[in-house]
Amino acid sequence: MTTTGITSDISLDVVADLAAQLRVDSIRSSTSAGSGHPTSSMSAADLLAALVARHLRYDWDDPRLPVNDHLIFSKGHASPLLYSVFRAVGAVSEDELMNGYRRFGQRLEGHPTPILPWVDVATGSLGQGLPDGVGVALAGRYLDRLPYRVWVLCGDSELAEGSIWEALDKASYYRLSNLVVIADINRLGQRGPTDLGWELDAYARRAEAFGAHVLVIDGHDLDAVDHALAEAADNAKGTKPTVILARTIKGKGFSEVEDSPDWHGKPFPPDMAERAIAELGGVRELMIRGPLPVPAEPGPAAEHPSTIPRQRDAENPASAQWPAYPVGDKVATRKAYGDALVALGGRDQKVVALDGEVSNSTHADEFAHAYPERYFEMFIAEQQLVAAATGLAVCGYKPFASTFAAFLTRAYDFIRMGSISGADVRLVGSHAGVEIGADGPSQMALEDLAMLRAVHGSTVLYPADGTSTAALVDAMAGINGISYLRTTRGAYPGLYPDGEKFPVGGSKVLRSGPGDQVTLIGAGVTLHECLRAADLLVRVGLPVRVVDCYSVKPVDTAGLVAAAGATAGRIVVAEDHHPEGGLGSAVADALLAAGQQNLRITRLAVRGMPGSGTGPELLAWAGIDAEHIAAAARELTRT
Repeated sequence: MTTTGITSDISLDVVADLAAQLRVDSIRSSTSAGSGHPTSSMSAADLLAALVARHLRYDWDDPRLPVNDHLIFSKGHASPLLYSVFRAVGAVSEDELMNGYRRFGQRLEGHPTPILPWVDVATGSLGQGLPDGVGVALAGRYLDRLPYRVWVLCGDSELAEGSIWEALDKASYYRLSNLVVIADINRLGQRGPTDLGWELDAYARRAEAFGAHVLVIDGHDLDAVDHALAEAADNAKGTKPTVILARTIKGKGFSEVEDSPDWHGKPFPPDMAERAIAELGGVRELMIRGPLPVPAEPGPAAEHPSTIPRQRDAENPASAQWPAYPVGDKVATRKAYGDALVALGGRDQKVVALDGEVSNSTHADEFAHAYPERYFEMFIAEQQLVAAATGLAVCGYKPFASTFAAFLTRAYDFIRMGSISGADVRLVGSHAGVEIGADGPSQMALEDLAMLRAVHGSTVLYPADGTSTAALVDAMAGINGISYLRTTRGAYPGLYPDGEKFPVGGSKVLRSGPGDQVTLIGAGVTLHECLRAADLLVRVGLPVRVVDCYSVKPVDTAGLVAAAGATAGRIVVAEDHHPEGGLGSAVADALLAAGQQNLRITRLAVRGMPGSGTGPELLAWAGIDAEHIAAAARELTRT
């Protein structure tokens, strides 16, 4: 077979020497650090040597060049191999490799992160690099329209992860022929053999069933490796992702450990490392750079497999008109999210939307109708939903990914890894809390605020009406890191006039007076219950302050301190969420951290296991409706 994908004149003899250097440097760096995964790196050294020397189109001096190929180590524990590649291309020095790997305060961390400019995403939690790569490939094919390829190195152990197959499924659906999976099938996992071992035919049948173009090779036959990589590059002009299944040997190159189940994640002691390096021919000083990318302008738009027909002209200024909701008119915040997203997309071409096949409930379908070329349906695959958003963020886009809030729990590992990657990903969860009613507890997100608050650097927002929702969607477009917007199913009266500002980290006081006895704090649906409770209390001569804590993280500490001071420390917090880690925790944490004393805080939350019912019935059952809030306020004034 003739292939044209080879773009370098570096000979395979030199590639073989480079592969030996990568093995030696993987051993040296991990032995020096006293930890690491040399044998997992050694199995894939031939694959990476051929890729980097002859096929990866990359300008190592300009890692942000838009036409660069992307190299993602889904097999993140093989970081010694990746960092040895970086030394071989002159991106990191000998000193950094030998003295910076796995050391405190250094950038060559145990698993790669984007603290290094040549790394797109943090990996190490297996099964994530390939799903992230799908997002990068989506950007290349449909948004950037540039001819870069996305090369993803996977280990065989992670092929047991469902997220890998979610990724291949979506890669096939979106015809991501610019995505190449290189699977290092070395037979051994952490504690012994993998479930399929070297049954490459079984792996091939699975990958083909998911729509991939599959190549099966000996991963140590450089001629076969080279031809497979070339064919994969040629296949980028086609319609299928390529999966290269490479049979390899763990610890390849050092006879004492080859195919041994006893050396996973263990550096070689110095004397053993010396023997290994000698067997591999000693330390080398090769510096090899492969082909540079070819300058390119965006090509024609690829045919987008959208299942949603266009209903608006994306160039129509009306589609970018900012939504306005009169005070008192009822609107669901999920609907306001959809309206605002369309308006945001009309003025910012970097805004993209994704959804998990519930877009007619989250109202992301409004964006899909307006801008189908910037909408990506991930179907019921929440891990891939978040991963694709992460990959799109890597390429400079502003992804908004929506689903039912409860289902984001499936993707939590991807959310926390997105934070480690430093990705700017905007998550939107609808149908939260017992307020949703008859669907029952499987659909009721009661953990989401705690889950997202715990993510490093996250922002958590919970609006109560259409105006605040639209303002916070606008704010999210400029937020760094992981941000989360919680929306409600039901429609509630508008509280704020058009144009009201909602800074992240702020709050709003909706009721106040000089004689306030208790502060009532709510967000989303419970804010409306707090307002109803205030009406009940004023009838019995008990004036109260009502605070909209729409920014759960960062929370408005100054506003909370002021409210506590105005009401002698008496506070009732009501939340449609479990008591652990939600709004009540955010309020209490902030006040205690601010040194507030003599606080009397009553936290009303969902403490039992809910069932089906109407929204009002369930709010009452949970003790978070107006009557229970009012009763809690009265009790505080008696103590």
